[in-house]
Formats: sequence, C-alpha cells, structure tokens
Amino acid sequence: MAKGILGTKVGMTQIFNEEGVLIPVTVVSCEPNVVLQKKTIENDGYEAMQLGFKDKRVKLANKPELGHFAKSNSKPKRYLREISGQELGNFEVGQEIRVNIFEEGEIVDVTGTSKGKGFQGNIKRHGQHRGPMSHGSHYHRRPGSMGSIDPNHVRKGKNLPGHMGVETVTIQNLEIVKVDLERNILLVKGSVPGPKKGVVIVRRGVKTSAIEPLDPANYVVVNEESQVEEKTVEAQE
Repeated sequence: MAKGILGTKVGMTQIFNEEGVLIPVTVVSCEPNVVLQKKTIENDGYEAMQLGFKDKRVKLANKPELGHFAKSNSKPKRYLREISGQELGNFEVGQEIRVNIFEEGEIVDVTGTSKGKGFQGNIKRHGQHRGPMSHGSHYHRRPGSMGSIDPNHVRKGKNLPGHMGVETVTIQNLEIVKVDLERNILLVKGSVPGPKKGVVIVRRGVKTSAIEPLDPANYVVVNEESQVEEKTVEAQE
C-alpha cells in the first residue's frame, strides 16, 4: 500500500519557492532506517516491512532483542515500526532506507502522537458551546444533560470531560517540499502531529494514484566502497 520512513519532528520554519511565495514547512529528520524483518502472507498472513530507527545502547537491549537485531546485522534500535504493502517487498533484510525514496512534490500522509493536554473540559476537548452566563443559569461550561431517565445510566459515547491528547493522529495529503539526502531531512508543507523530537511516520498518501514498485538499487546504499569498485569496472569496459 505504501512506502514510508521513520523520523523525528524537528520543528517548523518557512521557505520561499521560485515564485517568491512563502511556504510554512515542518522539518522531519529521518536517519537511515534499517529493514529488520520482512512479513509475508505465507508466514504472517500479511505483507509488511519492519523498520528500525535510531540506535540505542547494547546494554539497554535484552537477549531476545539482540537476537532479532543480529539477523539483520544492525545495531539495537530504539523504535520499531511496520510499513505495510508490496512496494517495499524488493528490499532485503539489513538494507537501509533513506529519504530519497520520496520526491519533491510528492503527496504523503504523516502519522504521529498528538501533544498531551491533560484533563480538559467539554468545550476544549469536544468543541462544545457554553451555556448562558446570566445569573441563575446553573449551566455555564458543564457537559449538560447526561441523557433520558429511562436507561438509568449514562450511555456509551457521551462527550464528557477527560484526558485530552496523546492519541495517534494522521494528517493526509501533505506535500514534500524538499528532500535533503546529505542531512537526511524532509521538508513537509504544513504542520505534522506531535511535539518536537516526537517520532513520526511519513508514508505515501493513500489517496494518491498507484505508482510502480520501488527499485532498491536507486534508494539504498549498502556498501559505498563496493559501488565505487563496480563503477570503475564499468568505466574500464
């Protein structure tokens, strides 16, 4: 279904395009992701790719985790996420995925964890209107009626005060303004969910038209020295 990469939200800034129009963008830092595992229909019932993001100290990983990371010859990773779909099926375990799987102008969906707001009332949490503020009105910012008398209980789904935020939020149809392979960053037009340093997943937009599967040779750097040797051999021929 989709191609994607893990990254962290750095913050927002603004740039100017060629026409001089100001564009607000979010900077997403995407260190190279490592393919840790491939899920197949035969073994797991679905197709997906497990990606690892950001190294962590070896002492913080237990033995099962170390064994899992050893299969891909990678260091222990702090964050593990799955990207579903067939487009990543050509990548092998242990390869790195970089920001150049995306192109400038491409439409993506960004998923992250929203900021925590603590305990909030109905007006802020659910966008309800307040009641009359005149003297004698016992209904200012309260949630209002709890329901009819007949059920003798509050029905499920009633909008009430409670904890707000810290939810998985996806914003669709955001545009990739710039891809910086040297610094491993993406500039995404508009805002993305979550606080600074929050982990986000950048995926190809589900509402965009289908594109041919990726060719790993164009996006993955496994061993730079071996690639240099191959280029010299081709030049001699």
